[in-house]
Amino acid sequence: MAQHRGPSYGLGVGGPPTFGGPSMETSEPGALDTIRQYTSKIEDLLDTVSEPVKPYLPAIGRFLIVVTFLEDALRIVTQWSDQLLYLNEYRHIPSGLTHLFLLANVIAMITGSTMVITRKHSDYAVIGLMGVVVTQALGYGLIFDLNFFLRNLSVIGGLLMVMSDSWVRKSKAFAGIPEIDEKDRKMYFQLAGRVLLIFLFVGFVFSGSWSVGRIIVSVIGAIASIMVVVGFKAKFSATLLVVILSMFNLLVNNFWTLHEHHPHKDFAKYDFFQILSIVGGLLLLVNSGPGQFSIDEKKKVY
Repeated sequence: MAQHRGPSYGLGVGGPPTFGGPSMETSEPGALDTIRQYTSKIEDLLDTVSEPVKPYLPAIGRFLIVVTFLEDALRIVTQWSDQLLYLNEYRHIPSGLTHLFLLANVIAMITGSTMVITRKHSDYAVIGLMGVVVTQALGYGLIFDLNFFLRNLSVIGGLLMVMSDSWVRKSKAFAGIPEIDEKDRKMYFQLAGRVLLIFLFVGFVFSGSWSVGRIIVSVIGAIASIMVVVGFKAKFSATLLVVILSMFNLLVNNFWTLHEHHPHKDFAKYDFFQILSIVGGLLLLVNSGPGQFSIDEKKKVY
């Protein structure tokens, strides 16, 4: 991680300032300090505007994170015969195992999502939902699909944010490893969560046709993603990504405008709810902050 190096004083050939000369503390602020000043003003404005919904942000974020699992469970149930046919005919999975595979996924997704929303045993729920992501990637043969892989890394990042949030209220160490304070666990999982969250945007940048608008959005999103990863003005940059992803979702993945039998309707719906899940993870980041492994926290210390 980047560490605070103190103010930059230049590399002049002269020695330190003489008595009565200009003090080093009066040097002009660096680029990070300038950005910090402007973004702080925007953050203050956002705090004021979002004050009424702040108490509900954690609940909204947790619901959005698991909404893709709830939609997927509903889709499997309503398209049961089609799912069985695909797994049996195209994936060559024996018919008995296909029933067991789908049933286990539906139960795990509904149970895990309910536990996340109600904040009951969130750590076990997150592990179960991560297992669903992995088993579906293997079962449906999507493990080598780059966009699927990057999107699901971001979904896992959102789930890690849920886990770090749940560990604030409990101290429970994993068996077989040394005891780790709940605050330390939260720091590590916040770091991993916010790093994984931005992988969806990496997939967005490297997929689709290019245009002037796409280049502008990609540059802004890339800068915001880097700020999230290093934890520099993470709340502001996460809010910016929420806005970008929400607009992209409404304009591109508008599955409700497609005909019921349109070949891309299911794909658009799947992408729509996955992006909602990632938006939920970003909202948890906005609510809880980037954690101690971040430039923002280092700035407070020094």
